Amino acid sequence: MKSYNRNIFLWLFSGCILIFTMVIVGGITRLTGSGLSITEWKLVRGTIPPLNEPQWNEEFENYKQIPQYREMNYNYTLNDFKKIYFWEYIHRLIGRIIGIVFLIPFLYFWFTKQLSKPLFYKLLFLFFLGALQGFIGWYMVKSGLVNNIRVSHLRLATHLITAFITFGFTFWVMLDISNHEKKEANSLTMILRKASYLILILVMLQIIYGAFVAGLKAGHIYNTFPKMGDEWVAASVPYGIQTEGISSLVNNISVVQFIHRTVAWLLVLTIIFIWYYATIKNNSSRKLLLTSKQKMTINFLMIAVLLQFLLGVFTLIYNVPVTLGVMHQAGAFMLFTIAIYSLKQFEDLKMS
Repeated sequence: MKSYNRNIFLWLFSGCILIFTMVIVGGITRLTGSGLSITEWKLVRGTIPPLNEPQWNEEFENYKQIPQYREMNYNYTLNDFKKIYFWEYIHRLIGRIIGIVFLIPFLYFWFTKQLSKPLFYKLLFLFFLGALQGFIGWYMVKSGLVNNIRVSHLRLATHLITAFITFGFTFWVMLDISNHEKKEANSLTMILRKASYLILILVMLQIIYGAFVAGLKAGHIYNTFPKMGDEWVAASVPYGIQTEGISSLVNNISVVQFIHRTVAWLLVLTIIFIWYYATIKNNSSRKLLLTSKQKMTINFLMIAVLLQFLLGVFTLIYNVPVTLGVMHQAGAFMLFTIAIYSLKQFEDLKMS
């Protein structure tokens, strides 16, 4: 790897770490009900938290004006407010740090002519994604400041999936600039390339429905597994579809939880099948069809999906405690990362 490429690689890697950290802190913010504690967006002034009692009281008075305080947290003291303020403040602070970490090195690499034209345009698109993510974040918060005690689950899902897309694009560009030789294509790797697209689509669908479950608090019902209560498919699921129609797929808590469960099974079974097929096919061939890195990727994918499935089950049956909820979100991030890496392994193939 050339020296300037190594610097850009490390820069993008640090960006990936920061985005991952922000998503995890965002999960803590959501699970602790902290997301609406800061009711204004002050890009520069908001960098400094309240430093004295009058400033804290001013922020607390602003919070008292929104429905969440009046209808749900009316018994909060100033100390209670400080606890939820902390997580939202850290969440926004990391967002500001990400902006600085991306902007300053970008300008340096640009002025020192270390960016090729294709890479320059990819990085501009990355900045667009970052700005879009910030806008959607504030748009999400606004949905809980006037008439609702929580943010819109649709806006929450949009905010979360945009964060994952921003991370995914950063990670892909990072992998792209590292010098790597293309692997020779064969019948198995061509199949696995198509399978990698399917896996990534399923993972993203599951992330979206995970956000729906979180936003609707759908993890607090039917806290049994593998059945929903005493039934494999709770009666409220077909009833919700029948009464609400297509909107039930994103708005009905029973239907949303059922879809999240179903996609989880589908994802696990798909990856198990692909892992088994690739292992058998590779071992039965006289000439190994997969490189050691490709085999490792498939194995990691298998381990990640099984761990994530188990985390999801325990998160559900224990009624979404904060620790398990955060671990489940981190697991989704790891699975998403490995799915992208897997796609990269089978996307860069040299056709004979």
